[in-house]
Parts: sequence; structure tokens; C-alpha cells
Amino acid sequence: MSGVWVFKNGVTRLVENPGQSSKKKVLVYLPTGEVVSSYSSLEENLLSLGWKKYDDGEADQLKYYKPGSIELISLPKEFSKFRSVNMYDIVIKNRDSFSVRDSTE
Repeated sequence: MSGVWVFKNGVTRLVENPGQSSKKKVLVYLPTGEVVSSYSSLEENLLSLGWKKYDDGEADQLKYYKPGSIELISLPKEFSKFRSVNMYDIVIKNRDSFSVRDSTE
């Protein structure tokens, strides 16, 4: 993961290093080698790993939690706003099941 973490207005985000390749990143579900291309496929994979959907009434976010843990995954409601920082959050919390790779496109 290259870049700089920036903290602004109470939000931390990854600003990717502009000097490096600007290839688009993809999230890969390792057991099947599938590139996650929609929230429905991501949710299916997360549920199979023991994650549960968390509905707190926020209309702009999807959230998942793992029972018996303090882990929480928060994602933008629209898949078009799903960024590499969201992918890395999923990978960190599911190291053996997901990976982020450069897109072949």
C-alpha cells in the first residue's frame, strides 16, 4: 500500500502516491480467485466468513460486524464509490480471504 495517510476534518484517508503507477485496484476473494465486482458478491463472501450486516439507519453506508468482536467494516452505499482504502480495510480484517491487486484493465 503506497501513499500517505491524511487526517482532515476528523476523517483519515489514503492519498495514493501520484509518482507510482495509477493502475486501478481490485479486491480479490482468494478461495475462488474471484474479483469482487459488486456488493452482492462481496456480501455473500463476508457472510460466509461469519460477518453480519449491521443496520444502524445510515442511508449512505453499508456496515458489517463480526459477532464477539469489535471489528466493523463500513463501506459507501454506492459501489461506484468503493475505493482502495475500503478494500484494504476488508483485507486487514480478513487476511486469509481477500487481497488487493492491480487491475489488468
